[in-house]
Amino acid sequence: MSDRTGENTGPQPHEHIMDLAPYVPGRAKVDGVANPVKLSSNESVFGPSPKALDAYARAGENLIRYPDAASTDLRAAIGEIHGLDPDRIICGAGSDDLLTLLIHAYAGPGLEVIHSRYGFMVYPIQSKAVGATAVAVPNKDWAADLDGILAAVTPNTRLVFVDNPNNPTGAYLPWDEVERLHAGLPAHVLLVLDAAYAECVTADDYRAGESLVEKADNVIMTRTFSKMYGLAGLRVGWGYGPADVIDILNRIRMPFNVCLPGQPAAIAAVRDQAHLEAGRAFNAEWRDWLTASLTALGLDVVPSQTNFVLVGFPKDKPYTAEEANAYLTRHGYLLRWLPAQGLGDHLRLSIGTPDQNRAVVDLIASFMSVERSGVEGLAESTA
Repeated sequence: MSDRTGENTGPQPHEHIMDLAPYVPGRAKVDGVANPVKLSSNESVFGPSPKALDAYARAGENLIRYPDAASTDLRAAIGEIHGLDPDRIICGAGSDDLLTLLIHAYAGPGLEVIHSRYGFMVYPIQSKAVGATAVAVPNKDWAADLDGILAAVTPNTRLVFVDNPNNPTGAYLPWDEVERLHAGLPAHVLLVLDAAYAECVTADDYRAGESLVEKADNVIMTRTFSKMYGLAGLRVGWGYGPADVIDILNRIRMPFNVCLPGQPAAIAAVRDQAHLEAGRAFNAEWRDWLTASLTALGLDVVPSQTNFVLVGFPKDKPYTAEEANAYLTRHGYLLRWLPAQGLGDHLRLSIGTPDQNRAVVDLIASFMSVERSGVEGLAESTA
């Protein structure tokens, strides 16, 4: 609404909101391409447990009812499988729901939130949304730089986010490094261990964070059912933290924040650890295959502990990541190009089915061998 002078006289948001760019998910569709292969969002093609699918279907009989607001049975199941106190578990609409709650509870104007430069974009977006300062620390060897993070801490720092393994790089920190980071943080800083990809990890020296939560009052761990459990469409996540922190989050979370069919599906999924182990083995096999195959093409592949690989392309045309992204898109394969995160020379490739993995490598091989004379206009933006 404007007055006669043209000045906007309608409702006005906080000024810091206007500078925010919204979160952009991986593409699922593209004009002119029917049924594209989506390898842009790190979804699990191995799929959910059949027991979870059955529990989801049976929940349909009760859709007129609100879900259990406290996710009581789900917290009990998570606690049973992981050996954790259910009273210190909180569930949310995906783990990003909980990450957002943490920022809203502990950050604000004049306060700082530290995260890695290459990290989950929810951290800076939500930090800026509450008027806090998001402090991006450059990565080291593609993972979080612990010394850089510690050097960035000030009296105004309230949260440190470490996505371990890292999204979008796939790199991870060994557990002794995470413990070293925590030991160097002041007591007033809450360390958030974002372990969304924990179920993908096969490294022996990795830990998700439960043991540190048990002995510290300024650490919380978040997890999700969206990745290896294959329940991304149901939006179910959970966190494990100090009782005082969980109490604060419960005070501000939305009621009924985990949907009714999501709760029994997640319960069945977490109890079907045999299916999870089969999915982990599938993921590791094809992660290694993609890494070896793409490396053999002369590309720089970041060693990954997730369900995706980050692939570095040459900086010179016509073989850049932007041009590769356009080429793959035209052939119906959607990957994630992330120039806004400073990764304009890379594409993030989610692990697909065996046929999809072979096909995307064949396409990249074809792209890398294209004659320069035949690629004019290849860099047309498809992002």
